[in-house]
Amino acid sequence: MMTVTKRGKLLIFSAPSGSGKTTLVRYLMNEVAGLEFSISACSRKPRKGEKNGFDYYFLSADEFREKIGNNEFVEWEEVYQDHFYGTLNSEVERIRNKGNHLVFDVDVKGGLSIKEQFGEEALAIFVKPPSIDALKQRLLARKTESGESLQTRLKRVEFELGFENKFDALIINDDLETAKKQALSIVTEFINS
Repeated sequence: MMTVTKRGKLLIFSAPSGSGKTTLVRYLMNEVAGLEFSISACSRKPRKGEKNGFDYYFLSADEFREKIGNNEFVEWEEVYQDHFYGTLNSEVERIRNKGNHLVFDVDVKGGLSIKEQFGEEALAIFVKPPSIDALKQRLLARKTESGESLQTRLKRVEFELGFENKFDALIINDDLETAKKQALSIVTEFINS
């Protein structure tokens, strides 16, 4: 008799940078059994404390382009010139085949692309900052942005906010504890359905 393993579902978290999606994802990973983080690939340099194969798969822009040419990504995007982010097909299959649920922390276009490909097997959640001003303060507090890169990010935020109504669920991260409770409720309902 053959045993059939139930394939995991996909949980997609997208948001403008600094909205708190990574904090919510980390919280859920500790609270919900059977979740496994989908490690994205990117072409940027690691930030202090980030590890290859744990936080991201760090690739050069040329390596990233080669993998694009080989159709090795479920989704990918050149967010800024020579700054690519994407999800490897092999990562999705590895986790789903174990029966675990994948958790994605991706940009809005990537999130919507995954949702389009996987349909009802995926839940797309948009995490929204309470305001552009609050987001600017969060980005400044990180101390990872130059004046120019901050302005570039804030322009991108306005663009990304235009996609919020295309997602299955919206979490406004004004109060972190409230956002955590909302995320936990949305996710557990989806994976148990």
